[in-house]
Amino acid sequence: MNFDIITIFPKMFNSYFNEGMIKRASDKKIVDIKIYDLRDWTSDAHKTVDDSPFGGGAGMVMKIEPLYRALKSLNFEKKGDSKKSKSKIILLSAKGKRWTQQFAQEYSQLDNITMICGRYEGVDERILNFIDEEISIGDFVLTGGEIGAMTIVDSVTRLLPDVLGNEASAIDESHSAPGVLEYPQYTRPEIFTVDGQDYPVPPILLSGDHKKIKEWREKNKKNIA
Repeated sequence: MNFDIITIFPKMFNSYFNEGMIKRASDKKIVDIKIYDLRDWTSDAHKTVDDSPFGGGAGMVMKIEPLYRALKSLNFEKKGDSKKSKSKIILLSAKGKRWTQQFAQEYSQLDNITMICGRYEGVDERILNFIDEEISIGDFVLTGGEIGAMTIVDSVTRLLPDVLGNEASAIDESHSAPGVLEYPQYTRPEIFTVDGQDYPVPPILLSGDHKKIKEWREKNKKNIA
């Protein structure tokens, strides 16, 4: 799986992608993550990536020209016409579709995901002619799309074969089915005591009766749909 990320703050990704699961997946060549500085596709001495909005208003808007040049150099000519098989181009935006586990499962079947990290008041709307999806990671506003891009890389990567230590971890978990949250989890000690108050593990989980344990877990899943 290849991830191409276009941003004006490429150093933001260094720490997150060089730790834990993402680093292990990169080391094993399961994922290949490339970070591109949008300013490399500007044409002026100041490497300008934004300008004031037509019609007036607060803030600045990301310009279409450097974004188009970036996508073109990555082999995308226009929307739906990728030279790479099984690819998607995403704009991270507060007004996009909300990212879900179902999206992550769908995208884990792709070969390449290209992400544009929006900034400022947004991106020139004409970019929609050259992307496949406008995605938001929640009903709130961030200062940029970089955290959203990290979220997508993480949620997709963990679904790829040989990434998690136990393949079953990605199957029976929260949001694997829409609106369903995973059952409660416990580990040692069997009884946790604080100020004389005991907090025991539910006895059924210690019974060794796999049928009853399964029934208990199904009963204790939460439906938030």
